[in-house]
Amino acid sequence: MKNKAKQYEEEILEVIEKHKICRVEHIFGLYGGLRKTQFYNLKLNESNAIKEAIERNRIKATTYLLNKWIVSDNPTLQIAAMRLVCSKEEHMLLNQQYIDHTTKGESVKPTIIVASEQGKKALEDLNAAD
Repeated sequence: MKNKAKQYEEEILEVIEKHKICRVEHIFGLYGGLRKTQFYNLKLNESNAIKEAIERNRIKATTYLLNKWIVSDNPTLQIAAMRLVCSKEEHMLLNQQYIDHTTKGESVKPTIIVASEQGKKALEDLNAAD
């Protein structure tokens, strides 16, 4: 079984290299040697060699496209590239509107407005129970 998995791994690595595959799911469309279930049953999804080959292709593709976008005359591509490489502060400046939806790690207690003395007493009892 290990020899079979090793053989599949080598064949898949060749396909990844040849077709510049960037996602595991794309293997099955270009390599007909085994089905998806066999791939996972043989634990080829855990193969470091396959993961590294796919990651190398992904990095090459991303770098290639990013460089094309940067030198492009298309403002939309240039802004997309800028958003990928800029700092958080620069990213906020690029946006026409920026709304911070976080509490910056601070714990926020909700404000409760109580209309009656009875409600106030119930709220105090609830807080005392915590």
